[in-house]
Amino acid sequence: MFLISNSKMLKKAQREGYAVPAFNVHNLETVQVVVETAAKMESPVILAGTPGTFTYAGLEYMVSICKEAAIVNKLPLALHLDHHEDIKDIRHKVETGIRSVMIDGSHFPFEKNISTVAEVVRLCQRFDASVEAELGRLGGQEDDLIVDSKDSFYTDPLAAKEFIERTGIDSLAVAIGSAHGLYHGEPHLDFSRLAEIHRHVEIPLVLHGASGIPEEMIHKSISLGICKVNVATDLKIAFADAVKAYFAEYPDANDPRKYITPGKIAMQKVVENKINICGSAGRV
Repeated sequence: MFLISNSKMLKKAQREGYAVPAFNVHNLETVQVVVETAAKMESPVILAGTPGTFTYAGLEYMVSICKEAAIVNKLPLALHLDHHEDIKDIRHKVETGIRSVMIDGSHFPFEKNISTVAEVVRLCQRFDASVEAELGRLGGQEDDLIVDSKDSFYTDPLAAKEFIERTGIDSLAVAIGSAHGLYHGEPHLDFSRLAEIHRHVEIPLVLHGASGIPEEMIHKSISLGICKVNVATDLKIAFADAVKAYFAEYPDANDPRKYITPGKIAMQKVVENKINICGSAGRV
């Protein structure tokens, strides 16, 4: 078992009508929870890390931990570069063994986004690594990435078709109303726009900012072409709340093996729930 591209797993999801959950991981504990739960449920899974995650945990540590998790759990894993923008940094990480990349040029003008993404595609093809890009821009915050709502904009379906043809990407992250971080009120997804994008393109589509989106909306998104669902905030909140509750009950606790365990159990419930919502259980 080893770290793989996400291309085949997303194409299988596209053919069979489910989505692969992509969980943002940060350390040994989150990797353990996500991979062990996915293995138990026989679900494909993507482990995602932002630039901040790799800075915090260390690139070599993250690659080694994820490779070992794949071997121990007999589950091929895609370790994914989430919202990476620096091409030199991407090259280094791909050369280190990562085979799943998201190059985020969504803040650039259309032509600059295309040229940047196309350069990353050419690089990644040499390593059999898959490439995801984003057209349109999500609001909210994910680690160090902060996008004000006034700077967010939705994906244009015809532009998406041209973007894919000119870059050669494997999957496209679409902006249809989801956002990173916590939602203030009920999320509103533009399903008619998603249906139109799905009508014009053939590659798997990706939904970012899925934490906090109701289950029925996820199901509808999958029926309209979403094949990868990103989850970050829900895991963080579950872990933090459980650990804080433990300290509230045991204020003198000092053994991380004891106070981290409730956090892992809480995250496991989130992972199980997201796998069931995505319909990916039993799809390995």
